[in-house]
Amino acid sequence: MSVTDRGPLRRWGRWLYLVTVLMTLMMIASVATLAAGVFTGFRDRRLYTGVIAKWLTRLFLRLASVRVAARHEAPFPRGQAVYTVNHTSSLDVFVLLALGLPDVRFFMKGAMRAILPLGLMGTLMGNFWTYPQTMPRRRARVFQRAERELRATGESVLLSPEGKVTVGGVIGPFNKGAFYLATSLGAPIVPLYIAIPPSVDPGDNAYMPDVRGGIVHVYVQPPVPTRDWKLEDLDENRRRVRELFVALNERLRPRGPGCGP
Repeated sequence: MSVTDRGPLRRWGRWLYLVTVLMTLMMIASVATLAAGVFTGFRDRRLYTGVIAKWLTRLFLRLASVRVAARHEAPFPRGQAVYTVNHTSSLDVFVLLALGLPDVRFFMKGAMRAILPLGLMGTLMGNFWTYPQTMPRRRARVFQRAERELRATGESVLLSPEGKVTVGGVIGPFNKGAFYLATSLGAPIVPLYIAIPPSVDPGDNAYMPDVRGGIVHVYVQPPVPTRDWKLEDLDENRRRVRELFVALNERLRPRGPGCGP
C-alpha cells in the first residue's frame, strides 16, 4: 500500500514523525560533533564523519524503515579517491553517510549551511560548500581550495557530477569539478550508483514527507584510473564517465510507476 493510499492524516503523521526524528538527530549530531571537536582540537574528521555522522544517519534510516545494501563490484580503494555518484533523491546524502566511506570529505550545496545543525556539523566534517553555476568564479575558487587541501591531507572526496537532484530516472548533464579534481590529484574515480526504488524515493524534497520503508542498493564500481589524464581532456573524460553512469542506469535503475522512461 502506498502513502497516497493511507490517507492524508497518516501521510502527514509520518511526515511529522520523520521531520521530528531528523531534526532531533541533527541536533544531537551537531552537539556531539562539536563536543568531539573541542576534545580533539577540531582535527579528527574521521571521528566526526566515520563514527558520529555514520551511526546517527544509520539510526535515522532505521527509524524510517530504510535499509542500505552496498553491493561491491570492487572493494573501496586504498588511498585517495574521488567518489562520484548519481543524484536522484534528497535521500542520497543519508545513504552515502551511512556507508561510512573511508577518510572522505563531501561537497554540499552552500545554501544547506542555513540549516544550522547541518551547517555546523558539515563545517566540522570538512565539507566543501559550493556555489551555484551562476557564480562560476566562486565555484572555481572552492574547487581550487579543495585541490590544495586534498593534496596536502591525502583525503578522499565525494561529489555528484550532476550537481543537483535529477528526477525522472535519467542521468543529468555532468559538471567538470569532479574531473578537474581527479585529474589534478591523479586520484582514481570510483563510481557509486544509488538505486532507490520508486516506492521509497522521496524525490527532490528536502523534508522528505514521502520517504517510505524499503531497501536502497548502492553499487560500488571498479575505480577508473586517472594517472594519464590531462586537464585539456576534461570534456572527453567527463563524457566517458557519464556514459558509464548512463549504462549503469539502464542496467540497474529500479523500474516502477513514476520512475520515468
